Amino acid sequence: MSTFPLSAIVGQEPLVEALLVCAVDPGVGGVLVRGERGTAKSTAVRALSDLLADGGRLVEVPLGTTLDRLVGALDLGRALAGEAAYEEGLLVRADGGMLYVDEVNLLADHLVDALLDAAATGVVRVEREAVSVTRESRFLLVGTMNAEEGELRPQLLDRFALGVDVTTPRDPAVRAEVVRRRLAFEADRAGFVAAWASAEAALRARIAAARAVLARVVLPERELLRITGACAALGLDGVRGDVVCARTARVLAALDGVEVVDAGHVERAAQLALAHRRRRDPLERADAGQAEIADAVAGAAPDGDPPHEPPPDGPEGPDGPGGGGGSRPPAGDDGPARGGDRSHDGPWTPPSRSQDAPARAQGGAAPDPSRAQDDPSARPGGEQPDPSARAAAAGGVPDPERAALRARLALAGRGEGPAGRRGRSVGPDAGVIDTRAAEPGDPLALVPTLLARLPYEPPHPARETHGGRTAVRAGREGALLVLVVDTSGSMAAQRRLARVKGALLDTLRDAYARRDRVAILAFRDAAATLVAAPGTPLEQAAAAVRALPAGGRTPLAAGLDAAADVVHRERVRDPRRRALVVVLTDGRAPQDQAAATHAAGRRLAQLADVHLVDTEDGPVRLGLAAELARAADATVTTLSTRRAA
Repeated sequence: MSTFPLSAIVGQEPLVEALLVCAVDPGVGGVLVRGERGTAKSTAVRALSDLLADGGRLVEVPLGTTLDRLVGALDLGRALAGEAAYEEGLLVRADGGMLYVDEVNLLADHLVDALLDAAATGVVRVEREAVSVTRESRFLLVGTMNAEEGELRPQLLDRFALGVDVTTPRDPAVRAEVVRRRLAFEADRAGFVAAWASAEAALRARIAAARAVLARVVLPERELLRITGACAALGLDGVRGDVVCARTARVLAALDGVEVVDAGHVERAAQLALAHRRRRDPLERADAGQAEIADAVAGAAPDGDPPHEPPPDGPEGPDGPGGGGGSRPPAGDDGPARGGDRSHDGPWTPPSRSQDAPARAQGGAAPDPSRAQDDPSARPGGEQPDPSARAAAAGGVPDPERAALRARLALAGRGEGPAGRRGRSVGPDAGVIDTRAAEPGDPLALVPTLLARLPYEPPHPARETHGGRTAVRAGREGALLVLVVDTSGSMAAQRRLARVKGALLDTLRDAYARRDRVAILAFRDAAATLVAAPGTPLEQAAAAVRALPAGGRTPLAAGLDAAADVVHRERVRDPRRRALVVVLTDGRAPQDQAAATHAAGRRLAQLADVHLVDTEDGPVRLGLAAELARAADATVTTLSTRRAA
């Protein structure tokens, strides 16, 4: 089947540039592509594989793969004949080619660990059951993911050399060209590929030329200092980012047909190599780091930023290697498409910095005027806030209360839910740590059961019994976290609302780290509103929290019933995922709703673990939240909203 040509992809220049870097120098490392659905992530990866005739085969890791399938295991067919033999896994089959992992963020952590270890070392080591082997496994690693479905932990992000965030083009003309080319491809695949053959040949020649010149490319000292200065300014852990950025800058210069790295190459390399490594608030916009990186690179320029030096044996002049951006390689045939898209022939320039870049460079989104009413520190002319108020302004609560709240948000016992870090799991997504003799009703672990019956010498430990064996699993699971917040009139005091929003944002950050699926409900006046449906990206959920209004009556029963409905729907969708409901309220519902409120609390307790955050404050405490907690069998944490003494 024909593959969509890489040179025909339009509107995703950073993605194509990252793939070309890895094609020229696979030693740079893998590339992680993060983006929305329908943004040509998989199309570009498969197109690169077809473009590289010498790149070996494309091996894809399916989402439901197991550790045995990934690294290899006992060959069952030969084992049944009494022979202990190794069956190669996907990592070994990818040796010399490209390994493509779609939805890499949904792979279990132990699978991603094994995959990245092989990518870093170039070998696969298997020490398990009756197998002890080492095989070469050198491949170009490409992972794609949709951040809406969960993030990779930072340690794993750092193991991908390059990272690209792709978005849907906003320009109607670009979108029209995307549609035009896609329709033409679907109408006549062979004809479309033939029409773009010359452009593909030019791109293939560009890769070959870059490989030939790469060894001669010089990284001047001032550009190296620019790279290390930017990495230091961004506060990156370790020096892996510095090394990858330097190596990428050299490849970009080779792709441009020049032999000296300049500032433009460094900035382009930094956007590819550092964006996914920078420390960022998980609640900020995904694109907030571009301006911060550009500012860090610009600010790291050595004093005076002298003109670019020519290569030792190269010519000087405005069009030679000493010229600002270097020369572009000869343009190939751009194909027959309208507009003559030439986006893949030359360097990609990062987006220009906007006026709000300084604010975003501090690690957050651009200032939001709507937050001023909830943020004491945002009021002009106001008094200096105390430490508790500063914690609220920063989106948090004082350390002791934050620690107490997080400690309470735990799942009791052991479940069988999807991989995460909220509670203990013994389910199918948990890793196998051992085997034991199977009891009636236990699923059989096939390989250990076979080992128990085969005549190996010396005897294998699993041969203690002639019965079946079953896996012993241990791991962590994620939860459905439903945040139910009271935004009625009793919560409308400026300091109280700011602190409650701060507690919610803190809980969202914790949910990010624990890979929970989050929903947010708010109740006031006469009803409850689902402000963030389960699975909403956390940056969107955070924006919804910051925009929460307050006022009106306290329909607490409606909020609890709505939470129960959300949990019930999600249980139908995913029966294995356990639910944890956090209710933030002072409990001051109308007296005529007390019975309905307690009944709703009891219903909710039957579906989920419930934790109540009591926000009641002041000299007179009614203790209504505690009464609700008893009805819902909930644990309680008190959230102080008063100024510290």
